[in-house]
Amino acid sequence: MPAYASSAKIASAEANLGGPIALDSSLLLKQLVVALGNVTDAVGTGTVTSVSVTTANGVSATVTNPTTTPALSFALGAITPTSVTGASLVNNTISATAPATTSAGYLGVPQNSQSAAYTTVLTDAGKQIYHPSADTTARTWTIDSNANVAYPIGTAITFINDTSAGVITIAITSDTLVLAGAGTTGSRTLAANGIATAVKITSTRWMISGTGLT
Repeated sequence: MPAYASSAKIASAEANLGGPIALDSSLLLKQLVVALGNVTDAVGTGTVTSVSVTTANGVSATVTNPTTTPALSFALGAITPTSVTGASLVNNTISATAPATTSAGYLGVPQNSQSAAYTTVLTDAGKQIYHPSADTTARTWTIDSNANVAYPIGTAITFINDTSAGVITIAITSDTLVLAGAGTTGSRTLAANGIATAVKITSTRWMISGTGLT
């Protein structure tokens, strides 16, 4: 039997002949010549004329050249996220969530510069509220209550009053602000060149300490 006659071709040849190929060598050769002439391999060439692209999650694509190696052009449409890391999604509105107090935190202390009366928000956790030198007017900055902004216990907020800036009053709405060391409660005053950090120690109590703080 010739080496080039594959088992698949032999099987196909037998199907064309309507029965098994005889083992007689002379007849075998004749049968193979006849039968293999009607057998073709399942290999061919051609051009891709149509490519189907499934659109999902706002991403679609079109075929720019339907060949054996078609190129696809992708388009990004409207995407409606179901969740966002570090935020919550309610009615397609993304709201920030406080960073976990057990995480490594920032390598630095991001700045939130304020030159007006200000009440802290959830995203101030771990940041510095900065009063620039250019604003010489006294300001009041307020730590919002746990009822309004539920900072996790362990949240820290730093207050910085730069050179020549007006005095800053650090107040709290309805919770308790305790001065470290003295143990007194209530609003504190931060002079120019002063820096102070408040840490949330219970759900409704903060403790504050710093330089230039009275």
